[in-house]
Amino acid sequence: MRHTLPLAPQFYVTAPQPCPYLSGRMERKLFTSLQGENAELLNDALSKQGFRRSQNVLYRPACAECSACLSARVPVADFQFSKNQKRILRRNKSLVRKANAPWATEDQFDLFRTYLDARHADGGMADMDIFEFAAMIEETPVRSRVIEYTDGDDAGKLTAVALTDVLDDGLSMVYSFFNTDDAKKSLGTYLILDHIRIAQEAGLPYVYLGYWVPGSEKMAYKARFAGVEIFHKGQWTALDPNQSFADATHPLSVVPIAEQVSGISLPDTWPTQV
Repeated sequence: MRHTLPLAPQFYVTAPQPCPYLSGRMERKLFTSLQGENAELLNDALSKQGFRRSQNVLYRPACAECSACLSARVPVADFQFSKNQKRILRRNKSLVRKANAPWATEDQFDLFRTYLDARHADGGMADMDIFEFAAMIEETPVRSRVIEYTDGDDAGKLTAVALTDVLDDGLSMVYSFFNTDDAKKSLGTYLILDHIRIAQEAGLPYVYLGYWVPGSEKMAYKARFAGVEIFHKGQWTALDPNQSFADATHPLSVVPIAEQVSGISLPDTWPTQV
């Protein structure tokens, strides 16, 4: 007799490597392949459980002795722009937004290289060439957009780019880069604020920001958005600025890999085979 079995995705763990956020620590990731006609279903479901997409892979931090990396998202329905955020929007009012299909261009790559050299010269992406960049942009099995921002006050110069996935419950900012010459424009913050506006216009409830890491200066800006939520201990909760995450870097805070995988929920409509 043949039985009906779930076509469950297979999960794997990367080898440990130095953590880019917390000094002296090692990171590893739990990941699965994202492919086939049900890729969007899986991307939607796992994004709600703290996973992120990179090309055709979904991953989530699964470090052996640390659980500090927390997925963050902004609820947009009742989001109120602060006075400082309104100033950032005004400073960038000359920018023109255009959403395109995920296709890489030389102008994008030039801006990307300039951004990396200025902000992440020693990071894991520092040696990316134009072919690897094109793969990052174009190899997507889900609904993605490249959102370009050109400056109307500067002959339409490409100023910022965001690679964004459209989920069933929001926008996921996969990767963004921008001109770093004028720090006062706060373009990184502007991109998030504009994605909040896009999500509001589209009636989508969330903007997913990637990971927030308590104690990491690189990630501190994500906590500045009103109402930001974090995926902590298996559920989304509003970030409490007074909450302590001191135990997150203790080995006993880590859920074993087998338990993590068994706790992952697949889409209700996930296909089966006989």
